[in-house]
Amino acid sequence: MTGSGASASASASASASASADAGFLAQAIALAVDNVGDGGGPFGALIVRDGVVVATGQNRVTRDLDPTAHAEVVAIRAACQVEGSFSLAGAVLYTSCEPCPLCLSAALWSRVDRVVFAADRHDAARGGFDDLEFYELFARDRSTWELPVDTLRPSDASAPFDAWLAAEARTDY
Repeated sequence: MTGSGASASASASASASASADAGFLAQAIALAVDNVGDGGGPFGALIVRDGVVVATGQNRVTRDLDPTAHAEVVAIRAACQVEGSFSLAGAVLYTSCEPCPLCLSAALWSRVDRVVFAADRHDAARGGFDDLEFYELFARDRSTWELPVDTLRPSDASAPFDAWLAAEARTDY
């Protein structure tokens, strides 16, 4: 296809993709709103592969007393179990709010192809959540942080990595 036919096809494809994105974001937002009604935090997420929802997640921090149980992390964990893999390459993470640094890191570690979000870190800050503050923290020199993060390097500090590299049965990631 050349000329205007190619651009029309690309435009239709982009429009269909935007429509699919909007539908999946609507589902993530509904999960977030429902979660608030159930006493949870205002966050919902989906993992989608080939247009099919693989797993969902809602914020369970206060419900499960787990500060890592963010909606995106819950969805990623569930999707990995469904797929039997720690890699979600080829999948998309849809989330009701811009991922905080923890969730963005989880998305990177899980190898999702793309992240699509609705509300942003400023909306989260307005709701009383620390996302914006954490993004600002990571932009500052670590010596200015309230939480000391120190290093102590004993002579065997690299021993776990030496053992990893020597293990023939390891699963690389």
